[in-house]
Order: sequence, then C-alpha cells, then structure tokens
Amino acid sequence: MNPAMRRSIRWLAVLLWTAAIFSFSSIPGSQIPGNYSVLGHLSEYAILGALLYFALRFDLDRSRALSLAIILASAYGITDEFHQHFVVMRTPDPADWALDTLGALAGAAIAMFVGGYVGLRAEHSATRVATQ
Repeated sequence: MNPAMRRSIRWLAVLLWTAAIFSFSSIPGSQIPGNYSVLGHLSEYAILGALLYFALRFDLDRSRALSLAIILASAYGITDEFHQHFVVMRTPDPADWALDTLGALAGAAIAMFVGGYVGLRAEHSATRVATQ
C-alpha cells in the first residue's frame, strides 16, 4: 500500500472515531447505561489520542505528534462537552473534559511507545536479514 493511501486510512479512522464519539454524546442522559462516566471518557479519548498520534506520526516526529495528538483530542473534548449542552439530560462538565484529556494523553503515549517498539523490532529484523 502506498504512503498516501496509508495516510488517508489513518485520517479516516480519526474521522470515524470522532463521529462515534459525537453519536455517543447524542444519547440522552436517561439512556446511558450504568456508571459510564469515568471509564467511558477515558477509553473514548484514549482511542482518539492513539488514532491521532498514528495519523500525525506520518508527517511529524514522535514528540510533536504526541503533543499535537493530545492538544487536538483535548480540543475535540471541549466541543464534545459543548455539544452535550444541547442533549436532553446532559450537561457540559469540565471534569469530563479533564478525563477526556487524560485519556488522550494515555492513548497517545501508549501509541508512541508501541509504535516505537514495533519500529525498533522491524528495524532489528531488517538488519538481521541483511547481515545473513
């Protein structure tokens, strides 16, 4: 697969996940199952942070991709909380936004370390094959 196609697929994944978050936020408060709040915010935004990191990593170095992934996911969290103002029995909550940002940080950091580990393994394998 060519690089442009891989880049497009990564950004499509980000777009689809932000659409999923928007649809989750559109559920009226009375229909949200159980104790969703903390785990839901952390996991939704950990996934978004990781997806953003992998999309941005295509064009940026690791630290810039990490920083920008967290910033973009956090900014999306602000728009998500604003959107909830218009949903029945939902309210914007700065604590939820903080959880979103924390989840994005965790997801992007994990993606950075996993991506670095996989890259090192691939590089090591390629070096071994070349020397044999």
